[in-house]
Amino acid sequence: MLSRGELAANTARVATRATWRTIWSAVAPFVGLLVVIAIFGIYQELYKPDNPFLAERWFKLIAKQSTIVGMGALGMTVIIISGGIDLSAGSILALCSVSLAILLKNGHGAMESLALALGLGLLCGAANGLLVTGLRLVPFIVTLGTMLVFRGLAEWVSDQKKIQAPDAPDWMSTLLNTPPPGSWQLVPTGAWIVVALGLVLAFVLRYTVFGRYVFALGSNEATARLCGINVPAVKVAVYALGGLFMGAAGVFDFNDLYKQGSPTSGLGLELQMIAAVVIGGGSLNGGRGSVLGSIVGALTMTTLRNGCVYAGVSDPLQKVVVGGIIIAAVAIDQVLHRGQRG
Repeated sequence: MLSRGELAANTARVATRATWRTIWSAVAPFVGLLVVIAIFGIYQELYKPDNPFLAERWFKLIAKQSTIVGMGALGMTVIIISGGIDLSAGSILALCSVSLAILLKNGHGAMESLALALGLGLLCGAANGLLVTGLRLVPFIVTLGTMLVFRGLAEWVSDQKKIQAPDAPDWMSTLLNTPPPGSWQLVPTGAWIVVALGLVLAFVLRYTVFGRYVFALGSNEATARLCGINVPAVKVAVYALGGLFMGAAGVFDFNDLYKQGSPTSGLGLELQMIAAVVIGGGSLNGGRGSVLGSIVGALTMTTLRNGCVYAGVSDPLQKVVVGGIIIAAVAIDQVLHRGQRG
């Protein structure tokens, strides 16, 4: 039997470990990003001092390329915190992008088309949530099936061709344009939109009842149900919100393709979104994750890919490197999770 002093010492030791674990979870995404930047910075000094990687044009390119994944990662963050996953994210993106192009091509107004495309993303997400809760199937299986359904719909409505909407307003093709040197804007408008929506989402997750329900659901669904939380309704809302962000990513994709919607857009992008959330500190077991971490995770993924291009790493080897990092991130997450349970 422990004495009072030993019990107090053990309590203090556990509290200290929990504090350090919390601090590490918060700073780890930034450490990962800095390590990636440092690796390619060292490569620059050794092999390409006349063609620096740590230059403004590379940073702007990374910000631009992180925008679509970052937007999708915001939605994926909410889903993963709730203990779910969405493999249909890339297909929702393609369906929304193609639908936006078709609406604009058929003479609908820009704002009307935009609202309908975003609404379509929300409906796709809600459908995922209803299938998960209604059929009581695991999200992995449901969204694996809807990944094919939504991709098939995108190919069907577009007749498997890219849809051009040349009469769309110019702002619908310039959101991802890199600002000129010396501009106060620093990064594309789309990147600022991701930051603004990220702030709103972070507020919702931290200060609203819905946000607390999302974390409670991911931490322990059975306990959340016993506490009176309407678990099916929260799940549907979570997937619908995720679908809304995927729809917004589809709008960015339409921008990136210069007023075109492509049924092949977003192939494999759901894995990058999931990786961004995990690298950013999110747990695939649910109950943990942050908006800021996911955005940093998206930046880390994009920096890594661009650094590989800069260093002349072949595309197959890039995939091996990125895949290895995803496995490492998930493995670290599992170790931390076991540590918390222990």
